[in-house]
Amino acid sequence: MITKLLPLHTPLGRPQPGDWLMSHDEPGQTFDQYLASQPVRARGKRRVIYIQPIGRFTGEQRQIILYTAEFMGIYFGLPVSVSTDLPVDRSWPDHAKRVHPSWGDRQLLTGHIIDSVLSPRLPEDAATYLGLTAMDLWPGEGWNFVFGQASLRHRVGVWSIYRNGDPAGSPVERSTCLRRTLQTATHETGHMFSMLHCTAFECNMCGSNSRAESDRRPLAMCPHCLAKLVDATGVDPIQRFEKLIAFCNERGLPKEARFYERSLNAIKTTYSRSVPAK
Repeated sequence: MITKLLPLHTPLGRPQPGDWLMSHDEPGQTFDQYLASQPVRARGKRRVIYIQPIGRFTGEQRQIILYTAEFMGIYFGLPVSVSTDLPVDRSWPDHAKRVHPSWGDRQLLTGHIIDSVLSPRLPEDAATYLGLTAMDLWPGEGWNFVFGQASLRHRVGVWSIYRNGDPAGSPVERSTCLRRTLQTATHETGHMFSMLHCTAFECNMCGSNSRAESDRRPLAMCPHCLAKLVDATGVDPIQRFEKLIAFCNERGLPKEARFYERSLNAIKTTYSRSVPAK
């Protein structure tokens, strides 16, 4: 599968000023290194992806959550459950929320969400447990904001739609908001299946320092990261691409649909439909 898909993917070039790899020295992760890390896998009863809404949402934002849950089920080949909303109220400690000192944005601390909100509530059958909020996020001192953050070992993470655009705007704005939300959700979930940032290709698992850099990245994983995903979840790549094509055509993501179709055509004549044992 990797050999067939490689020609479709662009090797990662030299980082541009301000890019993630300009300020983070990361070696990447081969498939063999991933296997040697004793990765988190969806095995036994731990096969459900839980999405946990945190805070308040408009009707349009709520629709983004439902589309994201649908996409996540296809992307990872696992059942997805949307949990009952958790409020952001007076019970939250002062250190877990702030108003940005320069911009005035209300923000939530990712570490508090991961360690104190999500981890104690991790369902027994959860492969991963993802918090989703419409509020802005920041990961701590020295940072302005972050799109999302996840724990590679504890199967919990959080991401925000705050900087993804207006889901109540024009069709282009809605599809842009949806694509950005899908990208962050799948990227963070990839981390929870023990995938490190990709440094080899333009890939959904590449790190991003800014909205512009994130928007340059594809919604697809490179062949090496896709092989990790298949190992982690047991998803059938052919069925996965078929369903991704249908979703993207239906939800206004034609560029992504075309790429998934090219990927499907590259592997469907040679890839066995058998998948790793669960």
